[in-house]
Amino acid sequence: MRAAVLPDTADPVLAEIDAARRSGPLQQIVIPPCPELLTRLQQAMLQAEPDLNEVARIAASDVAMSATLIRSANSPLYAAGQPAQTIGQAMNRLGLEHTARVMTGFLMQGAIKVPNSPHLQRFWERATKRATAMSFMAGHLPGMSADVAYTYGLFCHVGMVVMAQSVRGYLSTMVEARARIDRSYVATENANHRTDHAVVGALTARVWRLSPAVVAAIRLHHDLDTLAERSAQSEVSTLIALGLVAEYLMRRHEGLDPDVDWHQHGATALAWLQLGADDVLAWEEDLRVQLDGL
Repeated sequence: MRAAVLPDTADPVLAEIDAARRSGPLQQIVIPPCPELLTRLQQAMLQAEPDLNEVARIAASDVAMSATLIRSANSPLYAAGQPAQTIGQAMNRLGLEHTARVMTGFLMQGAIKVPNSPHLQRFWERATKRATAMSFMAGHLPGMSADVAYTYGLFCHVGMVVMAQSVRGYLSTMVEARARIDRSYVATENANHRTDHAVVGALTARVWRLSPAVVAAIRLHHDLDTLAERSAQSEVSTLIALGLVAEYLMRRHEGLDPDVDWHQHGATALAWLQLGADDVLAWEEDLRVQLDGL
């Protein structure tokens, strides 16, 4: 199942996902339900003036989530003065937006369990790195929401985990897809399962009521020709391009060579974002401090 070209809205992607869920291969995919606490958090953060007390109540309702927030507030990146010991102190130090991002990541990891497989090792660690990198870069781009960028970074590859949970033979497909040089990763997924992780990830984001731009960007994040063709909605293309840059910087942080997507489409992504290679490398040092603290 491959994407239709996205015009000036995300509607065609949403319609495609809904149709495939009703009568296509996505009928067999089991989507973990969105946690009730995450739904409450999303509703609170959508308000023109988010209710800080409601966010604090959500955080305090789960002991492990509370501990995660306090640990984040006491990390080297944020620690200053006396250690934070309460939810309120942690929220004050992190700020509301970063508090919500930490909570979103925690709730996602609890709801979408990663199978015990070497092919998915460090999945959430890398998803958090990607989200952190994207949020950081979005803060330097006029009109780009850091929260939307962070959410896309977390969810970008979640379809792999969902497929590993509910599609027989998918872990073997992951091995094959990484080994083949005659066709792309998603082409191998489609050959074996009639769908791929970009589609399944978009379905998950759709079921979890994420923004249409995030759903569409997840769906199209391997249809990278849309960047050169400028056929995608601006926010969607920006998310896809930022994701490529984030992956590039993550791999540099981990001492790895750039991947094939960067070699083929990195220059196009930078052109879309109106960035030069020097701009990206100038951010790298500041971003490294954040990634080191995760």
